[in-house]
Amino acid sequence: MFARVPYVTLNSRQKENYNFQKVAARLADYGFNSIRLTDDWQGADFIAVHIDGETFLKVQLKGRLVIDRKYVGKGIHIAFLYGDELYLYDHDKFVQYLEGNGLIGADSVTWHEKGFRSWPLPPAWAINYLADYRISQ
Repeated sequence: MFARVPYVTLNSRQKENYNFQKVAARLADYGFNSIRLTDDWQGADFIAVHIDGETFLKVQLKGRLVIDRKYVGKGIHIAFLYGDELYLYDHDKFVQYLEGNGLIGADSVTWHEKGFRSWPLPPAWAINYLADYRISQ
C-alpha cells in the first residue's frame, strides 16, 4: 500500500511540504511545535514554539545554505536539510560571521549587487560554523 516517493520526482511545492514535515518532525523531538504559515509572515514560512513557553523562532525553510538581505534584521532563522542533518541557524549571526571573516568579500556579486548568496553544497568552513546549529536525529 505504501511506496516511497523519490524526492527528485516532487515538484517545488511538494518539496517544500516534504521539507517542512521533515523539519517539523525533527524539531518535535526537541520540544518544538511547528506551525505552518500560509504566507511568508515577516519573512517566515513557519513558527517553531518551544514547550518552555519562551522560545519562539521565525523560520524560513530552504533547500540549501543561504543568506538574503530581505531577512536581515527580521529575527529569521534558516532551516535546511543536508543529508540526514538538519541545520537551523540565526540568519543575521551567520551574515555577521561571513562579513567578519571575509567569506563574502567585495567580489561577491550575488551578495553585494543582488542581495543574496547560496551554497548548494555547504563548504567545509560552513559545516564547521554550523556545527552548533546542527539538530541531529
